[in-house]
Amino acid sequence: MKPLEYEIPVVALRGMTILPGMAIHFDISRNKSIHAIERAMGTNGMVMLVSQVDTEVSEPGFEDVYHVGTVAEVKQIVKLPNKIIRVMAEGKYKAELLEFTENSKYLSGLITHVYDNDEMPDELMAKAMTENIHDLVKIYASVDLRTGREVLKRLLTITDIKELLDTFAGNFPMEYTVLQSYLECGSILEKYNLLVKYLADAIEIAQIKAELAGKVKAQVEKNQKEFVMREQLKIIKDELGEGDSESEVEEFLRKTEELDADDEIKQKLKKEITRYKTTSSGSAEASVSRGYIETLLEMPWNKMSEDNLDIANAKKVLDEDHYGLTKVKERILEFLSVRVLTGKGEAPILCFVGPPGTGKTSIAKSVARALNREYVRICLGGVRDEAEIRGHRKTYVGAMPGRIAEGLRQAGVKNPLMLLDEIDKVSGDRYKGDTEAALLEVLDGAQNSRFRDHYIEVPLDLSEVLFIATANDLSNISKPLRDRMEIIEISSYTANEKFHIAKQYLLPKQIAVNGLKKGNLSVTDKAIEKIIEDYTREAGVRNLERQFGTICRKTAKKIVLGEGKKVSISERNLKDYLGKEKFHKDRIENHDQVGVVRGLAWTSVGGDTLSIEVNVMPGKGKLNLTGQLGDVMQESARAAYSYVRSVAEKYDVMPEFFEKNDIHVHIPEGAVPKDGPSAGITMATAILSAVTGKKVRSDVAMTGEVTIRGRVLAIGGLKEKLLAAKMAGVKQVLVPGENRADVAELEKEITDGLQIIFVDSMNDVIKNAFAERR
Repeated sequence: MKPLEYEIPVVALRGMTILPGMAIHFDISRNKSIHAIERAMGTNGMVMLVSQVDTEVSEPGFEDVYHVGTVAEVKQIVKLPNKIIRVMAEGKYKAELLEFTENSKYLSGLITHVYDNDEMPDELMAKAMTENIHDLVKIYASVDLRTGREVLKRLLTITDIKELLDTFAGNFPMEYTVLQSYLECGSILEKYNLLVKYLADAIEIAQIKAELAGKVKAQVEKNQKEFVMREQLKIIKDELGEGDSESEVEEFLRKTEELDADDEIKQKLKKEITRYKTTSSGSAEASVSRGYIETLLEMPWNKMSEDNLDIANAKKVLDEDHYGLTKVKERILEFLSVRVLTGKGEAPILCFVGPPGTGKTSIAKSVARALNREYVRICLGGVRDEAEIRGHRKTYVGAMPGRIAEGLRQAGVKNPLMLLDEIDKVSGDRYKGDTEAALLEVLDGAQNSRFRDHYIEVPLDLSEVLFIATANDLSNISKPLRDRMEIIEISSYTANEKFHIAKQYLLPKQIAVNGLKKGNLSVTDKAIEKIIEDYTREAGVRNLERQFGTICRKTAKKIVLGEGKKVSISERNLKDYLGKEKFHKDRIENHDQVGVVRGLAWTSVGGDTLSIEVNVMPGKGKLNLTGQLGDVMQESARAAYSYVRSVAEKYDVMPEFFEKNDIHVHIPEGAVPKDGPSAGITMATAILSAVTGKKVRSDVAMTGEVTIRGRVLAIGGLKEKLLAAKMAGVKQVLVPGENRADVAELEKEITDGLQIIFVDSMNDVIKNAFAERR
């Protein structure tokens, strides 16, 4: 009977052969290989893995691959940078590739299952074969000490010849061509002969290497003369009065004895001091050794500062320095409370995420002051070398500890507050090692008690360090790193919050910085409100502080020139100090219009309103999108267009309408890039309005993702969007029903004056947005 033949995706591997029963990771980057894996994942997960004959061939054909391979099941795929896919697969059975089938996207082949002759030799023969392999493995282990002991032990415990052969092939380091030959063997005897020959050759090679190593050792012994010469040089130096290095060694030994550190550290130091003692004082080696000893002596191994566990004092300090930021303050007070009750308590690893200028970095300073901890700031923006975190090995010229170890040295205690600023700006360039991967151990509470810096070479205890990271954009942080941190979002400030921050913190600070006294300058509440509304547009308060700095500098100039001793700033004379208004409020239109709908957007500096415009004109049924829209936003516009076409007949719009007319969707401010799915319902409403000729209410704004079936999905950045709507004078805001919980958490100050209507479908949106349906 003819063997069963069937078609399956094929991946050609370079320098690798997979055997049945092996579970292995491998990376692929060729488009055809990636599409083949995706095809396999989309069906039953099975893929044919064959090895290339020549690894240099980039587009292998049928003659460029071995025809016997392994059908494997794809267990997992992971996307890596530079369009590389890491695949985890498990070999299932041997198969023969008969031919490649026509497929332009990926390699696909016709294969048939290959069955080996698994007939076992007689008992005596099998025992002899097994013992022969065991003897060869023992000999190999005696001449090559690098071989994994666990693998060798496991091989020596296996008595079944078939299992022994397969285990040996799957675990011993062999060239892929040898593995390919093993895969092509059709019987146990063939496999045995192949592996015995390979093992005999490997033993011979290892013996030759051992012989060469012996000759090298003999050569090294000649270098012992150098030691004698150094001792003689040392005596000569003493005679010449240049033996100061001896007193330096004694000082190092004294400091080592006084050092508050574990015995492991002291032993390491003593060993290094002994080595330093025998080196020439003017040599580069002595300089490296001296620097290493001094670094180890300066590290705060067991030295700790005592935490201030006074909850009332901590609350007072945090409130003194910052207005709002309730979640951050609450989390720090929780940590202190646990410390009071347990005496220890795990140091949290926090990550403050929010727009620029919202107080992420400064609150970390306040936390350090509240807890009475040393404060160390490590800026990670643009860091692209793993050695910046883990340090350089001291064998390199100019080697130094990593930033974490250096931060501990600066702090002088093992339990500082360490701020990892701009953690989302860590470079993803893996040319010099993955910096984010190096941070994984630092920020893992279960591992960082034994953090190993390449320069220090002995474990550092980071478990007592209170790590606080800051970031602007959470999406730029890898998932594993994000998982190790407790995320606390710091959102945009409301106008009322900015007013209190300006009055209580920013203005007094700038008055002091610019050498003024409290009586030299007064700013009315109305003037502060006008500065917030007309001179700044940001999520935080950084530019607001700059405006107060400008006013204070001009006041200082007037006082120095003798033009007055007191300056009063009000709405009327604000222009004299800050110039004309820099920003104007987005105001809603005074009348309802066709094809014009106001949407809400989130930006890195807070919320904003978007006026989406749609025009219909004679054409050939094209959908034109302008306004510098990103890929996600363009897809959202097409989804909205598809929804409108699907419901057009309900509004007496014939299908021919879309074939004879072009629809142009435009979002003004074309120089500003825009992206995201949250304008979906806005675009759908605008397109439907333009197609039907029905007006949309001008006092309504909306946000929400839309599906092609008209469902409304949840969105993010709701606080900032509602603030923008309120500033623009919007009365009614349509919000996805799935965001009810987010609205419930918002302060009353944000929602007051806004009628928030929850919508679950486009029918709800149209019902509230179209003017004639009021």
